[in-house]
Amino acid sequence: WGVYVPGAVIALAVGAGSYALTGSYQQVRAWQQATAQTPGLLARALDPAAQPLNEEEMARLALGLRTRLQNDAGNVEGWLMLGRTGMVLGNAGTATGAYANAYRLAPKNSDAALGYAEALTRSSDPEDNRRGGELLRQLVSRDHTDIRVLSLYAFNAFEQRRFGEAVAA
Repeated sequence: WGVYVPGAVIALAVGAGSYALTGSYQQVRAWQQATAQTPGLLARALDPAAQPLNEEEMARLALGLRTRLQNDAGNVEGWLMLGRTGMVLGNAGTATGAYANAYRLAPKNSDAALGYAEALTRSSDPEDNRRGGELLRQLVSRDHTDIRVLSLYAFNAFEQRRFGEAVAA
């Protein structure tokens, strides 16, 4: 027994040390903290009088929102907020996916449709740009007085070198 006990203690210490260095404990802890901080970060993000979130706080907010939306996938406002956060962070995949979910859930919601169209038109994928342009044309035909839609439509037409459409918008 005398020989085995120190060996077992050393093996446990090496295993615990290895896990602390290479395991995902820190990532899990950061995820749990972000999830716990989400309500406060969201309140600050929505309060015009509050101090704006910095990039790290925005990233934590995005992580917390993604976690919440796993359990509440029908929350259109949550998807919209995640889409906006993705746009601010320059994370095209997050923004496009979030806006796509919001648009799928509420196709008549102008914020969802416009956010999705904007994310698609800013994509580096020509197919996304085409789909974004189609969606913008639908939005313009639905409401040709919304300045946000017209501005994005004109910008997209200009980017696609359809100068006549850009000027007409």
